[in-house]
Amino acid sequence: MDLPVDEWKSYILQKWSLLPKSIQVTISTAKTLNDLFLHSSLLLQPEDEMFLKRLSGGYLVGKDPDASLFYREKGNKKFQEKDYMGATVLYSKGVSHSGPNSTDISLCYANRSAALFHLGQYETCLKDIVRAQTHGYPERLQPKLLLRKAECLVTLGRPQEASQTISDLESNFAAKPTLSASQFQILQRTLCRVKVKVQEKENLPEVFPEALTKTFEGADLREENEQIPSASSSVSLHIDPVKGRYLVATKDILPGELLVKEDAFVSVLNPGEMPLRRHGLESKWDIQVTNGDLHCHRCLRRTLAPVPCDGCSYAKYCSQECMQQAWDRYHGVECSLGALLLTLGVFCHVALRSALLARFEDVGKVIKKLCGEMSNQGISLPESKDPAQILKYDLRGEGGKKDKAVETPIPGCDINGKYERNYNAVFHLLPHTENHSPEHKFLCALSVSALCRQLEAAGLQAFTTDLKPTKLKAAETPVLCAELNVWGVAMLRHMLQLQCNAQAITTIQHTGSKENLITDTQQVRLATALFPVVSLLNHSCSPNTSVSFIGTIATIRASQLIRRGQEIFHCYGPHESRMGVAERRQKLRSQYFFDCDCPPCERERQRPSAGPGREAFRCHRCRALLQGDDVLSCGGPACTESVSRDLLVSRLQDLQRQVGAAQKRLRNGRLELAIQLLLGCQSDAESFLSADHSVVGEIEDTLAQAYAALGDWEKSATHLQESLRVVEVHHGPSSVEMGHELFKLAQIFFNGCAIPEALNTIQKAEKVLLVHYGPWNDEIQELQKMKSCLLDLLPIPGGPQE
Repeated sequence: MDLPVDEWKSYILQKWSLLPKSIQVTISTAKTLNDLFLHSSLLLQPEDEMFLKRLSGGYLVGKDPDASLFYREKGNKKFQEKDYMGATVLYSKGVSHSGPNSTDISLCYANRSAALFHLGQYETCLKDIVRAQTHGYPERLQPKLLLRKAECLVTLGRPQEASQTISDLESNFAAKPTLSASQFQILQRTLCRVKVKVQEKENLPEVFPEALTKTFEGADLREENEQIPSASSSVSLHIDPVKGRYLVATKDILPGELLVKEDAFVSVLNPGEMPLRRHGLESKWDIQVTNGDLHCHRCLRRTLAPVPCDGCSYAKYCSQECMQQAWDRYHGVECSLGALLLTLGVFCHVALRSALLARFEDVGKVIKKLCGEMSNQGISLPESKDPAQILKYDLRGEGGKKDKAVETPIPGCDINGKYERNYNAVFHLLPHTENHSPEHKFLCALSVSALCRQLEAAGLQAFTTDLKPTKLKAAETPVLCAELNVWGVAMLRHMLQLQCNAQAITTIQHTGSKENLITDTQQVRLATALFPVVSLLNHSCSPNTSVSFIGTIATIRASQLIRRGQEIFHCYGPHESRMGVAERRQKLRSQYFFDCDCPPCERERQRPSAGPGREAFRCHRCRALLQGDDVLSCGGPACTESVSRDLLVSRLQDLQRQVGAAQKRLRNGRLELAIQLLLGCQSDAESFLSADHSVVGEIEDTLAQAYAALGDWEKSATHLQESLRVVEVHHGPSSVEMGHELFKLAQIFFNGCAIPEALNTIQKAEKVLLVHYGPWNDEIQELQKMKSCLLDLLPIPGGPQE
């Protein structure tokens, strides 16, 4: 997903292995990214490009009327089965594969509007009706579309507009009686019903929907930092020869305080684990739903009714406005390269988009910066721009006067010492060129070279020094600018930067069946992005902050009390609650090129024989914890039991398979059988796993879901409280994981009408989740609704008793 597809990686690695040793040494010892890019790009042969073209040909990203028909028919089947959500997604796929102003796209929009109507999405339904009409919806089918529009308007409390729609419909009936007698009678009955609804609404006072105030209130920085605009004034930027750049608290910071709120400089939606690849006719058009079908490809907002790009079937947006902004800023170049970008991976895509976005800043300065390391390479620039003079100009300020020279103290800051969310900050993120393997650098360099060749072959106006958003149009194919090699080096730099600096934008995804009354969620990766300010935070395996996302915006909050002068830490992934010290250190060394010396790592290294941990096995006879390496011995005072670790690991894997089978039955609605299997798993786990083992918690959590599905709230609460105990042991009482479990327990008590227990649990869940997410988190909103409902049920003190 991040790197190119396996076939291209294998091809390039084989090409590398066949290179003469002298060429391998030349590339491996290249002193600059410019040398690396130029030496590698010279090795890209036409047969390499042909192989890459065949690979990218397996991605279906163009418009195809056959695909549109296929998805519309699949959507119709879902609609007939009353699976309106499934129908909506399939109609959206049909929309994406249809050309603009075609019957195909108008029919898909109209059908999607019907599914949205049944889902209660009336405003969105109206938008799709307008889209269907705009794209030439057949006149003979207009009556039912207008009826749907009238019903939406009535439901939304807009009777005057509904009356006008009915008048238009009756005029059409009179002027063009194109319907059969039976169709006319059906429509007349429906029309009468709608008229009655309109009259009822007209007799009521008109109600206007309350204006939405949920913006980012409560999620705004209290006082913005003058040096770092996306950060709070509670932090300051420092630099150290060993640690690099980092943030420090300027005062005592309380848990929950917002420290950073930053919109990504660049983000690319992840295509999903199974992108659209063609492996025979049966799988030519995939009906699998991915994040790319449900989220805007620009702002990442979740949308039920995406608007597709007019030129490709891959890019989808939440609105016409988002589509136009994306087109103007980058998609006008990317549109024809969709299949190639899917083949080359997300990192290559982010690298290209970063360079494209740089054009909208001071492009002259960007070009000068990119030419910095090329100044001694003898590369000529357009007109009379000498890189050496350019660099002098950059350092000396306007006009190149020496008395205005300002030395930037921290990389990424401007001449005034300000660190902003811009290309200058992105450019100064470290690529760690010396730490990447020669094979990896060769793969990245050839991938970027192939992309540059394709840009050149397509004649796209990818990079130019006088670009304005309005100048980028689909029909234009101007001559490629002379700086392509310079931008190729920039894209290679960005691709290498991403291994250590890319931030996964995540979202909470609901799992399980839609009938479940208890929320079951998992965190999924939605997009890959670069956040210049977030990248300033160093890693700790036990961080003092929590990161969450709202679309493309990252928010970082203090998760604990941070004293003045303490460093602000973020976790890069390996967390002490999820990995042992050896696994964490190996992960950080291989991906981020450093040895972690955070307090948890130091503690664990100093106490290597601290005994069995939370994931320990226990003796089946006396229940004491087992200790040892390959052969585990009982730690009980009078027990001599011993057992092979391999045997216990095998038993654990078998137990996990049994739990998975039970979860599958639960998802399929076979509740009694699922509970029977889970109770067996529970008994088995008790015989050889510690009470704090994560699998014990998973079994209890799944039992809670099963009993909740049966409506046995008391048993469900009992099992979830056991799961909660395990989560607290692993993650701590104030962890975000604890917050999610408390939310589920609150739902159970709420549905079981255990009012005091529910209110108490809601209070605990709110306290934890507010620290990590702020007040506008979906779960916090749901907790507040539950609390309001429960408080209404409480008897009024001194009131009448029933």
